[in-house]
Amino acid sequence: MSGAATLADLGSAIQGCLKCALGPGRIHFVFGEGDPHAGLLFIGEGPGRDEDLQGRPFVGKAGELLDKMISALGLSRQEVYIANVVKCRPPDNRTPLSDEAAACLGYLRRQIELIQPKVIVTLGATPLRELLGSTEGITKVRGQWKRLEVGGRSIPVMPTFHPAYVLRQYTQEVRRAVWADLQEAKAELDRA
Repeated sequence: MSGAATLADLGSAIQGCLKCALGPGRIHFVFGEGDPHAGLLFIGEGPGRDEDLQGRPFVGKAGELLDKMISALGLSRQEVYIANVVKCRPPDNRTPLSDEAAACLGYLRRQIELIQPKVIVTLGATPLRELLGSTEGITKVRGQWKRLEVGGRSIPVMPTFHPAYVLRQYTQEVRRAVWADLQEAKAELDRA
């Protein structure tokens, strides 16, 4: 895995993964997609039903909203990279268990090393907890810059709410908060 020189090599090498209980139940392994050298990386929790069926991240209702958010920043889905903490759908779209996330974390870290993003946006509590080790809730830390050390690099990370949460809590306050977080991330990307 660590020997994979490209995202395509990594994706091929880990496609048949059965390191945790999620593997045998999947339809598709959802590796991630976008520009393999993207400056901006979005990291979500894990694939849902639509993602498992199509083998692509963020293609359901939350994905449609994420696409609109990316577009509002003046970018396209093809110009960023989108990945998840876990690559297989948890049953009933539940939050991935810590051991499931741990089984995939090495894959995600290698994706980050290969992409070398300038900025990461974590979507929701799971990537914040599993990737950054934060025990604080997303509501408390969203909008506050964090740093992730990967492959000898220190990458700025902007935690924000998951698009599915925004759809459930579709208030002006929540939408404004996420928009402010994304604008901060874009400003940091433009400075980098």
